Amino acid sequence: MQQAATIAGLASGRRRTAIGDPIFAALARVAGVFVLLLLGSLILSLFIGGLPAFRAFGAGFLTSTAWDPVHQAFGAAVSVYGTLITSILALIFAVPLAFGIAFYLTELAPAWLRRPIGTAIELLAAVPSIIYGMWGFFVIVPIMSQYIEPWIISLFDGSIEFTLAGMDIQFPEVPILEDLFSGPPFGTGLATAAMILAVMVIPFIAATMRDVFDTVPAVYKESAYGVGCTTWEVMRSIVLPYTRVSVVGGIMLGLGRALGETMAVTFVIGNADRISSSLFSSGNTIASIVALEFPESPAGSLKLASLLALGFILFVISFIVLAISRYLLRPKLKV
Repeated sequence: MQQAATIAGLASGRRRTAIGDPIFAALARVAGVFVLLLLGSLILSLFIGGLPAFRAFGAGFLTSTAWDPVHQAFGAAVSVYGTLITSILALIFAVPLAFGIAFYLTELAPAWLRRPIGTAIELLAAVPSIIYGMWGFFVIVPIMSQYIEPWIISLFDGSIEFTLAGMDIQFPEVPILEDLFSGPPFGTGLATAAMILAVMVIPFIAATMRDVFDTVPAVYKESAYGVGCTTWEVMRSIVLPYTRVSVVGGIMLGLGRALGETMAVTFVIGNADRISSSLFSSGNTIASIVALEFPESPAGSLKLASLLALGFILFVISFIVLAISRYLLRPKLKV
């Protein structure tokens, strides 16, 4: 009797499993299709909303620097330029610092200190962007306007003089750098926005680098140390070549984070509709101009269509960056 009851219970369990598996598979399939539909609806809504702007201005919308709601003239060049410049500068600032943090955590830091620093990195990634923007506006902008920008401007425009061996020597002008670092030192501008973005993306890049550095087999590093390599030589010749694909992928993920940042950049970039060769000049990004102009755009207006077109362009840029990062990360995940 007991054996018969056991067999009956197993049969009943199989029937429940046979019914539950198709239901679970169907729910999982619906979830996967929902993600595709959501992504497609976002792309489609932005494209359809921006279609009047693309029709009105054509390909010139991407190259025009105009943004004049009074005369209904709009262009994407200024905001695209600001988005790309601030994001690239942010990577230039962030990648060396992120590499230094990851190198210290994996190779130099004592075991008792690795967890607190790792936790601090994760907490930095969780700080809301508006907090970074307020910190940048009230702390970084005054420092830039009073100390850093005036010194850099005077350094490259030939106005710095110093005395050496009793002779007055004037620092020579550097034409390209003079144009790159010129203008009134307001503190707000592309360079300040890039610095804030760098602080925001450092946790993402550093965490990625730390994780991939930890995947290097210990036998590789021990063999290098055994033949007399220094810590830097092990990092340069063993760790970086082994993890370079994932490191580049992590940097691209940081770039994707910087491209779409809104509030922090809006606080410190100056929000001016112009393109300047100076990194100290004000500008805007796609995300910042959409955040500022969207509430004042009437429904059905060409201005609203232009903002939606900018959103579509930003989506395309971010999608390309993230697709490249995923492509770079995939081979490493298979190791």
